[in-house]
Amino acid sequence: MVRKTAHVTSRAREHDWLIASIAVVFAAAAIVVGSHYGKVHGPSVHKHVIAWVSAGVLVATGIVTVHRIAAGLDGLITQRSAPAAGAAVRLIASGIGYVVLIFCVFAIIGISVQRLLIGAGVAGVVLGIAAQQSLGNVFASLVLLVARPFGVGDHIRIRSGTLGVIDVDVQAIGLTYVTVRTDEGELKIPNSVMLAAGIGQFTPPKVKPTTPIEPPAPDVEGTI
Repeated sequence: MVRKTAHVTSRAREHDWLIASIAVVFAAAAIVVGSHYGKVHGPSVHKHVIAWVSAGVLVATGIVTVHRIAAGLDGLITQRSAPAAGAAVRLIASGIGYVVLIFCVFAIIGISVQRLLIGAGVAGVVLGIAAQQSLGNVFASLVLLVARPFGVGDHIRIRSGTLGVIDVDVQAIGLTYVTVRTDEGELKIPNSVMLAAGIGQFTPPKVKPTTPIEPPAPDVEGTI
């Protein structure tokens, strides 16, 4: 059953990469045709049609490409590392892919890419400052999942200025939090805190068996 499931997963990843490859070819063709033969600003209606049709084809094929590539990377990373790592890579790949797609579409329909880059840079700075903690946790999760100082099911000791020294069982590793179980119950620790903490595998000390103390032998006086 496990072998059959692994085979199905492998076929699904191959299917994602195949569709992504075909979509990339059509997207590249749309970019070339729209850039060289299309022109939105101008008197020629023929060039208007080519530009808008190329932009539409690029949007459709680009969405498929980004979705399939992100899914393929998710499956690949999940197989080699952990589901949380695959989800993080899929999220980042999707974000980068859609940004590139938007710039390509705007380039075809004649919108100034330089102004978009300036606006995107300003928006990126603002969003980066506003979501600094959340983004820090996401990137910390990638470092933790690549370096793997601990895994799900491990019993570890955490030394942190924020948490002190605690012994926990790792329950799950997510994009923003690591879920652990302590003696008091479940605890969610931000990934940035875990990355900055000292972590070691903790094994409870073995209790040495005590040698039973034999009672002293009673004094037996000889009989006369």
